Amino acid sequence: MGMSQSYGPSPARPEMIRLIRDAVERGVTLFDTAEVYGPFTNEELVGEALEPVRDQVVIATKFGFALGDVGRVDATRPDSRPERIREAVDGSLGRLRVETIDLLYQHRVDPNVPIEDVAGAVKALIAEGKVRHFGLSEAAAATIRRAHSVQPVAAVQSEYSLWTRGPEQGVLPTLEELGIGFVPFSPLGKGFLTGAIDETTSFTSGDIRAGIPRFEADARKVNVALVDLLRAIGSRKGASPAQVALAWLLAQKPWIVPIPGTRRLPRLEENLGAASVVLAPAELAEIETAASRIAVQGARYPDALERMTGL
Repeated sequence: MGMSQSYGPSPARPEMIRLIRDAVERGVTLFDTAEVYGPFTNEELVGEALEPVRDQVVIATKFGFALGDVGRVDATRPDSRPERIREAVDGSLGRLRVETIDLLYQHRVDPNVPIEDVAGAVKALIAEGKVRHFGLSEAAAATIRRAHSVQPVAAVQSEYSLWTRGPEQGVLPTLEELGIGFVPFSPLGKGFLTGAIDETTSFTSGDIRAGIPRFEADARKVNVALVDLLRAIGSRKGASPAQVALAWLLAQKPWIVPIPGTRRLPRLEENLGAASVVLAPAELAEIETAASRIAVQGARYPDALERMTGL
């Protein structure tokens, strides 16, 4: 997503194609995009970058929003009607340059379409060979169960990190019971948990963090305590705050697969290094105890976006 939107001016397309291919060369196999990213341009980027190595990777994309008046996706209006799902999938297949989408998520729950109808539509696409696996994003436990009863859900994607722990309450136990994988997005707190952002940071034009309550200066001043915790653990292990944050996620369950995004090769390599950071039980307990004493300030989204989640 970040290669095409949300974090200020997008880098040059050839640079991002090279970076995606660099990731493949370093062993990355799962790539996550969506129709709405750009819109459309991110799928086109991913499709071009991965076409030469299609047999080495898993590509996930998402449907779930309405088309606007000029044929652009309207990220403010959920639309998971079966006919819209089919339209979105056909478009994604072309932009991604694939015959089958490996993992297809509903991007956000549509309150106007029963989840059983959504699951049924994806089931039909799987039968046709256009999709391999079905996923949900930001869905509540009850919704996951209902969808799973129609078409097995392979993965659920929601925000999860040391400063966003809502999925622990109902979603993660449900996924463990049903044998569904979990894919945390924003595992580094949209960059905050890397330690590169503090109360003095200014965000560029077009950076979504400028409008997120959790990134207001006063909130950042309080929330930096989490970064201090990660830095303290990392200093003892020769790891960066970002690596400790990712290692913490990997240590929660063996079926959790975080998807950190980046636009720079050094950060890609730093993120991959997290797989080699092993947190001992005592260190995990230390993180848990310290984190429980830190009251994260600010909502994770503005009200309008938060209302669109199914949680």
